[in-house]
Amino acid sequence: MKLATFTHAGSTRIGIVTDNGIIDLAAAKPDLPTEMIAFLEAGDAAMKAARSASGSLIPTADVILEAPVLKPGKVMAIGLNYGDHVVESGLETPEHQIWFTKAPSSIVGDGADVLKPAVSDLIDWEAELCIIIGKRARNVPRDRAHEVIAGYCCGNDISVRDWQLRTPQFTLGKSFDTHGPLGPWLTTADEVGDPHTLDIKCFVNGEQRQSSNTKNLIFDCFDQIEELTKAMTLEPGDVIFTGTPGGVGGAMKPMQFLKVGDTVRVEISKLGALENTLVAEDTTPQIG
Repeated sequence: MKLATFTHAGSTRIGIVTDNGIIDLAAAKPDLPTEMIAFLEAGDAAMKAARSASGSLIPTADVILEAPVLKPGKVMAIGLNYGDHVVESGLETPEHQIWFTKAPSSIVGDGADVLKPAVSDLIDWEAELCIIIGKRARNVPRDRAHEVIAGYCCGNDISVRDWQLRTPQFTLGKSFDTHGPLGPWLTTADEVGDPHTLDIKCFVNGEQRQSSNTKNLIFDCFDQIEELTKAMTLEPGDVIFTGTPGGVGGAMKPMQFLKVGDTVRVEISKLGALENTLVAEDTTPQIG
């Protein structure tokens, strides 16, 4: 099942994506929550009810696809988690998982503009498989990690390289507004099956820059959940960026970074495609 957060006729709600359009859950199952985190918090019963939904379809072309989770409580991201990316970064394979956070305000959906900040020209792409947590989780062993995953989607860990690397902490350089595109929808875990067999690709203006498979993750999806839940409680709607393969702009010779007007497309098998375009930031002060 593919669950989308979408805006149509001035209202944002969730629905089921089909080949012929979107089933509006607010109309088909009015007792269900219309916001993704609340829906996930409603548990297996809500999922079961959604699977039986039917009704008139809204053409996909008539909606705006928002990020599957609009305002996740936590956005966690792992660094240096594909061998070829470790090599191109000139670093050692990590002994321990390297974690940083992305601000929830970085999250945007498929088709949304990504802002090119005035303070940097070193804007890079990072295609990633993302996990969306479906159940509250703490101290989860690896062999049960699959139980807490609602589903998966495409992600792009947009990185402002000079801000990322000017201090030992990556968070600020990874958290600029709009620098966490996510989508186009949440594909439920049962439909994906093994998340470690998925092709992942990135294109910039139609030119392929990254190509790998999630089998090449150093710490796989279940390792990551086990590690994170030793430290923190994961909640429904939390998002995990699972790492990027080799092929980022900062490792190219010469280095290449995104310019205003560039379009980045992330494709992951079974999950669809996520596409966003870089636009110039409006630097007008915003207060209140």
